[in-house]
Amino acid sequence: NYQDAFGKALLRFAKEDKRIVGITAAMPPGTGLSFLRDNLPEQFYDVGIAEEHAVLFAAGMACDGLKPVVAIYSTFLQRGYDPIIHDVCLQKLPVVFCMDRAGLSPNDGATHHGLFDIAYLRCVPETTIMQPKDEDELTDLLWSALQYEGPTFIRYPRGSGLGVKSKEEPALIPFGKAEVLKPGVDIQLWALGPWIETAGKLAEKLEAELGITVGIVNARFIKPLDSELLLNQVESAQLFVTLEDHVVQGGFGSAVLETLSDHDQMRAIERIGFPDAFIDHASSNDELHTIAGLDFPTIYERIKHRFIKVRKTKASCPVS
Repeated sequence: NYQDAFGKALLRFAKEDKRIVGITAAMPPGTGLSFLRDNLPEQFYDVGIAEEHAVLFAAGMACDGLKPVVAIYSTFLQRGYDPIIHDVCLQKLPVVFCMDRAGLSPNDGATHHGLFDIAYLRCVPETTIMQPKDEDELTDLLWSALQYEGPTFIRYPRGSGLGVKSKEEPALIPFGKAEVLKPGVDIQLWALGPWIETAGKLAEKLEAELGITVGIVNARFIKPLDSELLLNQVESAQLFVTLEDHVVQGGFGSAVLETLSDHDQMRAIERIGFPDAFIDHASSNDELHTIAGLDFPTIYERIKHRFIKVRKTKASCPVS
């Protein structure tokens, strides 16, 4: 799962570099930092239920030449928002934030869903925000973040991923570069993390039913967004679809929308994400997706009908 992948990767990197330290706020097992605690206790710190202090503590360590990695659930990192801005980002300090439980945490309920972090971080200068598609890419992004001289934020969901084993040697991923998983022309699906698997199923069904080609992009970087790729796709795409495990307001889809607007590119965008509401608890992610209108059949119909509408509008107004 993601927690084990993160914990084992951090332990491996910390063994090679004594400047790397792990910090958490009473969440060692839940975040995967128990691996570091049990094997390198001198490079592990649990500050208790004091998230604000965890962030400030990390800032002080970074000022002293250490490489702090702060592992806190997405929803509880909100408690450290002030020092994130004033003590980390304002000083451009190399602190790595690993935000566990980004997205849904169904059994824990409304207090534990990590559905707001993109919005509350994207507006802060100097932030780099990432989300891996699987466990191996999480390891790559963690390694890449540790080489970066600035604040980085990696968000990933609770529990099992795709079961992808991490490579022997992590890859250094260029910041701000997305990954094209499948080329396409008519619709471009820009997906984050766990939505990439759904994007594959959507593309297959849309192509079969509508006779079009659908591209899939592993966005990977929410900030900075891969604007170069996005603007290249504008030439042919009739519809962009963003898929994120986050609220729609201020989220990843908003970043795509803003980028196109800033470059005077008017294209239809269907933003798939959670509504402007607090999401309750449930027994599974699937149950909550259905309640929120994010189950596969509902999403598919939304995209299909939006594309048909766009195509009809374009046919009736051939001159753009």
